Amino acid sequence: MTYLPDPATFSRRADQRSAGRTRFVATGSQTRGDFGLFEVTMAPGGSGPGPHLHRTFSESFHVLEGSLAVLSGAEWTTAHAGDLIYVPRSGVHGFRAAGPDVGARFLILFTPGIPRERYFEGLVELHAGGRTPSTEEIDEFALRHDQLNLRD
Repeated sequence: MTYLPDPATFSRRADQRSAGRTRFVATGSQTRGDFGLFEVTMAPGGSGPGPHLHRTFSESFHVLEGSLAVLSGAEWTTAHAGDLIYVPRSGVHGFRAAGPDVGARFLILFTPGIPRERYFEGLVELHAGGRTPSTEEIDEFALRHDQLNLRD
C-alpha cells in the first residue's frame, strides 16, 4: 500500500545522459517539473558563461570539489567545496574556473524543472567539429532557452 499519489522516481547513474562536461542527474521531465539537477565538471582554467540572467527559473550551485569563481551582480567571488550559491530569477550571474590551475565539480539545481538539458545539448552541437559560433549566434541560441547574455 502506498500513501503517495505517485511513486518515487529513480535516476540511475547508468541511465543518465550527458552533454560535454555536464551530466543530467535529474531532468525536469523526471521530476514532474519540480526541479532539474545537473553535475558539471570544469577543467582547471575552464570557462563558463559570462554575465547573464534567467527570467523563469532560479539556479543554485553546490561545489562538490575544487573551487569555482561565481559572479553575483557585479562582484566575482570564489566558492569552495561545500559552498552553495543561490541565484534568484533575474539575478545577474556567471561562473568560471577559479584559476588556471583550479578545476571544479559542482551541481546546478534549476527550479522549476524547465528542460534545461536542451540548452547544454545545443551548446555542444553549436561547437561540434571544432566550430566557433559567433557571439550573435550564441546569444540568439541562449535567448531561446531563457538565458539573456549581458555584454559590455
